[in-house]
Amino acid sequence: MKPRDFLDIDFPLFLAALILTVFGILFIYSSGVSSTGNVVSDEYRRQIIWAAAGTAIALALSMLNFRRMYDFSIYLYFGTLLLLVYTCLFGRMVSGARAWIGIGGFGIQPSEFAKITTILFLARHLDSTRRGQNVLGRFTVSCLIVFVPMVLILLQPDFGTSLVFIPILLAMTFIGGITLRYVIFLGGCITLTGVMMVLPLWQEAILKGNFPSVMILMNKWFILISVFVLFAISLISFYGFRRYKKRYFYWICYAGVMGIFSLLASFVSHKVLKDYQIMRLIVFLDPNVDPRGSGWHIIQSMTAIGSGGFTGKGFLNGTQSHYRFLPQQSTDFIFSIFTEEWGLFGGLLVIALFLLICLRLIKIVNTTLDNFGAYIALGLAAMYSFHFLINVGMAMGVMPITGIPLYFMSYGGSALISAMAGIGIALSIHIRRFNR
Repeated sequence: MKPRDFLDIDFPLFLAALILTVFGILFIYSSGVSSTGNVVSDEYRRQIIWAAAGTAIALALSMLNFRRMYDFSIYLYFGTLLLLVYTCLFGRMVSGARAWIGIGGFGIQPSEFAKITTILFLARHLDSTRRGQNVLGRFTVSCLIVFVPMVLILLQPDFGTSLVFIPILLAMTFIGGITLRYVIFLGGCITLTGVMMVLPLWQEAILKGNFPSVMILMNKWFILISVFVLFAISLISFYGFRRYKKRYFYWICYAGVMGIFSLLASFVSHKVLKDYQIMRLIVFLDPNVDPRGSGWHIIQSMTAIGSGGFTGKGFLNGTQSHYRFLPQQSTDFIFSIFTEEWGLFGGLLVIALFLLICLRLIKIVNTTLDNFGAYIALGLAAMYSFHFLINVGMAMGVMPITGIPLYFMSYGGSALISAMAGIGIALSIHIRRFNR
């Protein structure tokens, strides 16, 4: 990196990430203050160390030509897959998920780094197959690249983290030249899977009844027969399309295959996920369904945000956090503490900073001449925006509780370092945006 390149760093992007990180340290400290004013947690000290390490990594990556990651991306990707397999088998159990590996007090969460390595490897695949390979083949391999780490993370089980891979896949395949109908197919499968996964518990918790038409979605024989029937219909429709070239045969086959994937995925999800994890997708519709469980989190978070008003109660003057009404307050609900003490003004400031990060990444996508860099930048934009929308929406009660941290602000070394690494890669792309 030449000295003049430092002046070409995307300072708005870098500073936005740094400001959010400083906010995170301040309010992790606040979350560790008790109602008597005593500091009962040293999490903020660890966060300072991780913030310093993350900043150094970001600057180091900005000096590295991102094109060098093209060849190394395959090794990084399969390396994190091995770590994920090891984590599933021998990882440390934390909050019901075997998602950590480490020795003593030191540990890492490989799933956080898997997001970055998956973005890099998927960008390489989309760039290397831009010419000379059929669209369906590109899309199928793209799905495999994303679904393998996603499934390994689901097996931990860490439902929230696995969800982040979906917008990454949709955004990168869309910009990568994949036909829109394939992207819509994937989005439709995910939506149908979610509906069929939630319906059985939803009708028990909210409708207060058991309806046979809904409960059969959990019956393996119904699933097998339905898949067989849909497969037969899809096969006949495919033959009809190839034989008679009628478009309606194509769309019948399209809908049938979507139904097959959705049925199988929803059935598998009921076997892999715990009921309490699926319940989190339900309580955001009505938190009072589980007021002492998942609903309690949302109710207390909304109380904290609402009590902050426009200007907030003042730094270290929050009550919901200091009296320990908020669970996981330094991680999942850091935004609730922030808005209780700094109010709507503070909340809008955080929103503006995340919006700035995403807009700068989109600008990199539009200005870089290198397709590999553009794909990476959009994947990072999808990752950051999804984390923000889900976490803040969760705190405000408009999104289900999924355990997704608020990047840069939530307590956690793996999340913070991986988020800063993404910023560093984006800075490298911006500096070399006019190079091919």
